Amino acid sequence: MLYLLQEGLPLFFNFQAVLLTTLGIVGGLVIGVLPGLGPLMGIVLLLPLAFHLPPIPAMGMLIAIYIGGSAGGSISAVLLRIPGTPLAAATLFDGFPMAQKGRAQDAVGLAMSSSALGGLIAGLVLVFLSPLLAKFALRFAPPEYFAMAVLGVLTIALVSEGSALKGLLAGGLGLFLSMIGTDEFTNAYRFTFGDFRLSSGPHLVAVVVGLFALSEIFFQIEAGGYLDKPKVQRLRVSFAALRILIRHKLNLIRSSLIGTFFGAIPGAGGDVSAFISYATAKKLARPGEKYGEGAEGGVVATESANNGCCGGALIPTLSLGIPGDASTAVLMGALILLGFFPGPDLFRDHPDVAGGIFIAYLMANITLLVMGALLAPLFGSVLKVPKAWLLPAVLLLSTLGTYSLQNSTFDLWVMLVFGGIGYVMRRAGYPLAPLIIGMILGGIMESNLRRSLLISQDGLMIFLDRPISVAILAIDLILFLSIVYSIVRSSRKTEDREAAVPKQAASSTAEMRSGAGKS
Repeated sequence: MLYLLQEGLPLFFNFQAVLLTTLGIVGGLVIGVLPGLGPLMGIVLLLPLAFHLPPIPAMGMLIAIYIGGSAGGSISAVLLRIPGTPLAAATLFDGFPMAQKGRAQDAVGLAMSSSALGGLIAGLVLVFLSPLLAKFALRFAPPEYFAMAVLGVLTIALVSEGSALKGLLAGGLGLFLSMIGTDEFTNAYRFTFGDFRLSSGPHLVAVVVGLFALSEIFFQIEAGGYLDKPKVQRLRVSFAALRILIRHKLNLIRSSLIGTFFGAIPGAGGDVSAFISYATAKKLARPGEKYGEGAEGGVVATESANNGCCGGALIPTLSLGIPGDASTAVLMGALILLGFFPGPDLFRDHPDVAGGIFIAYLMANITLLVMGALLAPLFGSVLKVPKAWLLPAVLLLSTLGTYSLQNSTFDLWVMLVFGGIGYVMRRAGYPLAPLIIGMILGGIMESNLRRSLLISQDGLMIFLDRPISVAILAIDLILFLSIVYSIVRSSRKTEDREAAVPKQAASSTAEMRSGAGKS
């Protein structure tokens, strides 16, 4: 494992990579502070820029945005009782009461230092566990890759927000989008409608920017409140929180490992790990620690868990090619666009790139520890930026970034179309992440299915002749049946509710008639 770090040292320790990682942390913190944006939006906005950079500076910048954005949401949770991201929802339980007691500086400092150290603990697990998983995955052949791609889509569809059916449908739409363009086996055009600009399919970056950034702009415009400026407490530069954190070292290690574990389960998410870590810390708290009333341990538990989740989510993403959440799905797409496929091939053929990504992740967390304290006064000012300034800036970045991909106005139309699709999907309660994951994994799924069938002379039996393939397909089947069960149960609940309404109405009518008769 350590040889990977050694291989990656020259790729990371240069001016460009270090500078972009530092800027990524600052940008991530700023975008994480602003409610409604978050790390995914930051990654999406900078994805077109990363497309033009060398691999490690690009991945360092995007991973830093991911880490900084995940930590930044805690600042608005502490100062305004509004979590900047869902990851920080549990932080406000104790962070905001600490601020009300005049300890906003301590709460923000604890959130930053817990996030950074939680991320570093997760980073150690990432460095040691990912190569082992990738080594195991070296036994994979096309049937196993196909089964893993199916597993990725089903997992994300199952645990994504909203109903499992909607997640599955969104994933199916992503699979369809992956088929648009030129067939790599026959060179035939598919679903291009004779338009050569679709010969390579819709550009992934344009689709991602449209789905996430543009649809968010539409939502924010609809919500209004363009000139609102919240009142926030002033912060100052301080590293004093590190002394407080030492008193909670066991809580920090335990919560970081919980976050790493849930992060490694595709789709589980940082918000889930934060709530579970908070509940665990509360249950194991010493007498006198009043959770919910400004307990320091509550902030430590939630923030170390939700940033530990980032490192955990990168484990299946890098070693198996299965993204842990929507942000890592986009990171995985970025890595593919840069010419490197996540999975065992990355560790075998490009150990320097894998090691460079590990170092970028670890250094981003160290940078977060420093910049989180030094730039604390800046964050209060960022919260005062009105939406009337913010939305045009996001739109400008989205447009410039998408156009710069290929200097093509067609990509802008793709972005606009998927902005509308993203808005409609979110309005209807359809999650967006399964669509992106389906689009990324669709090509891998199809090519490995067809390779398997070409290799096999017995048709589908190749999937059942290999033990690993059979095991993964069995998990796929269990997940699929879980989705079907979830859909059936949800449908029955809806029918029961609809059946209960007429009965209640009839009961109310009968009572009214009875009351009228008595009168």
